[in-house]
Amino acid sequence: MVQLILGNKGSGKTKRLIEMCNEATEKSKGHVVLIEKNNQLSYNITYRTRLVAADEYDIQGFDAFYGFISGMCAANYDITDIFVDSTLKITGYDFEKLAGFIEKLDSLSKKAEVNIVMTVSADKSSVPETVSKYALD
Repeated sequence: MVQLILGNKGSGKTKRLIEMCNEATEKSKGHVVLIEKNNQLSYNITYRTRLVAADEYDIQGFDAFYGFISGMCAANYDITDIFVDSTLKITGYDFEKLAGFIEKLDSLSKKAEVNIVMTVSADKSSVPETVSKYALD
């Protein structure tokens, strides 16, 4: 299942993501991964969460990011949860491409039995319905 934390800059998206990530890590019988643009959150998450800086892998665009996440799932069947902070900073700011990316991720998450939660810096009313339907309340 894919879920989005939507909101404008400064609305508390990252704080909520960190709380969800730490909670998932405590409950998980497998591995939890947090992907971010760089290594800013290393002191905010529990040491048992695998922190991945997207910049270190030169990820650019939605297709590259989808391949990166797919590869993680293929390489490690024990991943139960993937959290992504600042999704649009990693992929680019194209909401139409974001919709297709999320649909592909949703299919992957069901096949791999992985929960995926991502932050997106946008108000729910400014994104297409194909994106907003994944938004957390």
